[in-house]
Amino acid sequence: MTERVTADMWFDPLCPWAWITSRWLLEVEQVRDVDIRFHVMSLSVLNEGRELPEEYRELMTKGWGPVRVCIAVEQAHGAETLAKLYTAMGTRIHLGKEELGRDMLVGALTDVGLDPGLADAAESTQYDDALRASHEAGMRPVGTEVGTPVVHAPGPDGTGQVAFFGPVITPAPKGEAAGRLWDGVLLVSATPGFYELKRTRTQPPIFD
Repeated sequence: MTERVTADMWFDPLCPWAWITSRWLLEVEQVRDVDIRFHVMSLSVLNEGRELPEEYRELMTKGWGPVRVCIAVEQAHGAETLAKLYTAMGTRIHLGKEELGRDMLVGALTDVGLDPGLADAAESTQYDDALRASHEAGMRPVGTEVGTPVVHAPGPDGTGQVAFFGPVITPAPKGEAAGRLWDGVLLVSATPGFYELKRTRTQPPIFD
């Protein structure tokens, strides 16, 4: 039997493309010998000091709350509970179209049986050092010219380590289609000197 390996994904709950990629990775778990572990990055941290359109700058201001709460939950309850919270947040944000406010945070915490008082972390800088450290750990191998999703994984032969931004896909592949995409992404990302494969997006995020 092939030994299972662990792959790591860094997410910001507000990113719809990261949400789709995360759902794809959960499909990959079912058809390949890989376990997915989720970590927090922050588009708000990534975009600090950058000139941004007013609407996006407002989104980045609101974006601090969810990632702070994610870090608070990870510290208190571990990575497995963080993954459940991400699913609850993503379901509310991307499927339910809820605003990035306290009501969404309290609802998501309640969905996974956590103390709704953890939503207070959204307004606190207490977790910012840990947030920045988690963000840096995810972004260091891929640079700052990309956002989320970021994935770190063992190479296609199960050794070494590859790291990449993406894949940006819509909708999330299911079943063996998810596995084939995983195989291909590992193959190209492990190729020395391979940096980019891209085409213009012609569809919005599809969450089906």
